[in-house]
Amino acid sequence: MTTVDTQEILTLPVDNVLSQLNTAQAGLSTQEVQLRISTYGPNELAEKQKRTGLIEILYHLRNPLVIILLIAGLISGFVQDVTDAVIIFLIVLLSITLDVYQESKAQNAAEALKDKVTTKATVLRDGVKQDVKLSEIVPGDIIYLIAGDLVPADSRLISAKDLNLNQSALTGEAFPVEKNAAPLAAVTSEMTGWNNYVFLGTSVVSGTGTAVVVNTGKLTEYGKIAKALVAKAPETEFEKGLRRFGALMTEVTLFLVVFVFFVNAFFYSGSRTILQSLLFAVALAVGLTPELLPMIMSINLSRGAVAMSKKGVIVKRLASIQNFGNMDVLCTDKTGTLTENKLTLNGTEDLEGKEAQKVLTYGYFNCVFETGLKSPLDDAVLQYKQFDVAGITKIDEIPFDFIRRRVSVVVENEGQRLIISKGAPEEILKICVFCETDEILTDFTNVCQGKFEQRYNALSAQGFRVLAVAYKKVKADKTHYSIGDETDMVFLGFLSFFDPPKESAKEAIRLLARDGVELKVVTGDNELVTKTVCDQLGFTIKGVITGSQIAMLQDDALARVVEDNNIFARVNPAQKDRVITALKANGHVVGYMGDGINDAPSLKTADVGISVENAVDVAKESADLILLKPDLIVLDQGVLEGRKTFGNTMKYIMMGVSSNFGTMFSVAGASLFLSFLPMTAIQILLNNLLYDLSEATIPTDNVDAEYIEKPKKLDISYIRRFMVTMGPVSSVFDFLTFFLLIVVFRASIPVFQTAWFIESLTTQTLVVFLLRTRKTPFYKSKPGKLLVISSLSVVAVAFALPYTPLGAVFKFSPPPATFYLALVGLIAAYLLLVEVVKKWFLKRYACLLEQIYVPKKQN
Repeated sequence: MTTVDTQEILTLPVDNVLSQLNTAQAGLSTQEVQLRISTYGPNELAEKQKRTGLIEILYHLRNPLVIILLIAGLISGFVQDVTDAVIIFLIVLLSITLDVYQESKAQNAAEALKDKVTTKATVLRDGVKQDVKLSEIVPGDIIYLIAGDLVPADSRLISAKDLNLNQSALTGEAFPVEKNAAPLAAVTSEMTGWNNYVFLGTSVVSGTGTAVVVNTGKLTEYGKIAKALVAKAPETEFEKGLRRFGALMTEVTLFLVVFVFFVNAFFYSGSRTILQSLLFAVALAVGLTPELLPMIMSINLSRGAVAMSKKGVIVKRLASIQNFGNMDVLCTDKTGTLTENKLTLNGTEDLEGKEAQKVLTYGYFNCVFETGLKSPLDDAVLQYKQFDVAGITKIDEIPFDFIRRRVSVVVENEGQRLIISKGAPEEILKICVFCETDEILTDFTNVCQGKFEQRYNALSAQGFRVLAVAYKKVKADKTHYSIGDETDMVFLGFLSFFDPPKESAKEAIRLLARDGVELKVVTGDNELVTKTVCDQLGFTIKGVITGSQIAMLQDDALARVVEDNNIFARVNPAQKDRVITALKANGHVVGYMGDGINDAPSLKTADVGISVENAVDVAKESADLILLKPDLIVLDQGVLEGRKTFGNTMKYIMMGVSSNFGTMFSVAGASLFLSFLPMTAIQILLNNLLYDLSEATIPTDNVDAEYIEKPKKLDISYIRRFMVTMGPVSSVFDFLTFFLLIVVFRASIPVFQTAWFIESLTTQTLVVFLLRTRKTPFYKSKPGKLLVISSLSVVAVAFALPYTPLGAVFKFSPPPATFYLALVGLIAAYLLLVEVVKKWFLKRYACLLEQIYVPKKQN
């Protein structure tokens, strides 16, 4: 892979830069792009290694238990039974192939949905502008940048107009940095001085620019320091629970397997070899560990993603679906969520409350000349009335940022130069020392301060959003202006805007509350206008706190405050982050919904980042989920789909800790008094394969409406109690089967093994219909058709196998007909007892069940 000297690129004229990168102003050709992609690779910080075919199968073989089993089977083939060894290999291969196929199919479905909201960059290729995926950008590409864009790769600017970038993620600079296309006279090692260079991962705050790509992917400055950060996404709350569940099952399984192996190897060494004992124990472990869980998860998540896409929610990160369903707090701005985000200019007024034409004129000049991302407020001013700006020249711009919360433009008209500022009234107030009413200029006195607060509060209390406008005359002695020039300004007056409440918002708030999701409004607007909108929508206000109050609180105090308040007004991005972090620390699963440049940090901090399709690139890239329209009803429907996904995953987990654990316990007990193996290794593996086939349809199962009413969490202590309660129920009937086979039917070893194969597979397959619901099965909760078909098919195969040629291969011997009569009675009694114990368990641990679904609160 060839590289260029970045520091040399910084000092060269544009023509020389293009020449060195072997490109031109017209961009690269399609053929050249393909060549460069093969040379430099995709524009990704960490290339995704997509495993296919044999590589994917080998990846699934990484399980140590499977490796031990294959080695033991290989040894068995050399010293004992070649047929058994071949069967072991075939069953393991078939089982893994099933996993690979299902996971691959699920992942492909999810990726197809994700492509719908992939962030793209505008490039010039073959002399034509076109949008391409960020991963397809190559060195030499000519790219275009506008406000709201993510910079797709490290690039040298060709041209720039009022271009300001937020590069705090890379350099730590708090304020936007202005960029230009001029070559640097000298280059330092500090990237903060590279004013003609833009970096991957930074975002455009204002202005426009054209640049040529210098480095992509891991060769970018961000790529050099971020490899560890992008290698693996942080664990979701549900993934942490799964990891703890896996550890629990592994500990229990290994303990019992070691016990079974030593009992069989040393107490019955005369009737079986150590190799047979090892094969049996390891096959048992492979069959009873939750190895199917990754496949169930993949199918569940992909089906959830497809279902959510039909509801208008596109999933970018599959793992986030579980958190989405478990979300119990949603933080969102009011604009576009509770309101229509269709603003109209209500009017203008000065400090006396009179209409002020100059406020509108100067506000219009500010809106028309600023090059940052236009807000609906700007659009409302520009649409209200148009002014002739032909004779006005823009000199410079001081872009908006979320600390100052204002934007200034410097313009010149008929030899007079002005700085015109527009922004949040309280921030404009900070830079004003004069005020103007009816063209009369006076000092901004305490009387003016009182009038300011009175008019501002009055407009806000009526539900109007408010901006303030100020100006000052300056000398024409320079061309570049900065924040330091925003002083000694003249306050002109207010622009007031009306943003009507969204018609669907009242119903959406009701639905979210019904489904256990608490809504918290986190906004930059002031508290008065926010309260008015919330009152209009019937939103119950618990308490209101402002950004200035949050700034005074320590983290422990904030942890209590976030529980007692549900409106957070006048907050900046850093304070939004603190609110979200405090809620997470209190045990909540927190969602955050945002679409602006300032929302990106909060989207990453939240458990679930939610954005909308028309959001800026930097917000969409930070989000886990994209709503196709900014509607809370759509979001609520997505939450319910996420809970269905969680519910079906929990069904498999509960199956794994009940019947499977019971079977393991039965084998451990049988090892103490049986002089032979209750099932051979190949029979156990076949049992496991058939059981896997029946369980593979769990993701298609119906989920009870009551189950998705409230958010839930995966709690290991609850699962452990369920395991030690339900597992022994299965073992009781296993031991009863053993007793009948030995004492009543006096079964030979092959008949015993066959009979227990049928009994264990049938009971653990059918019990899913009881454990899948808290209700009475079939009568009050109907299972999915595919689950019924797969389960009954596997039971039919279990009954038929001993009578087929394949049965002889697995050393099955048909039990007597009377055994089947006894088996029907055993199965009926087992299912009845499981239902009774299930009802008792749910009643006994009802309080615990509710507690694990409710986050801890701060006192």
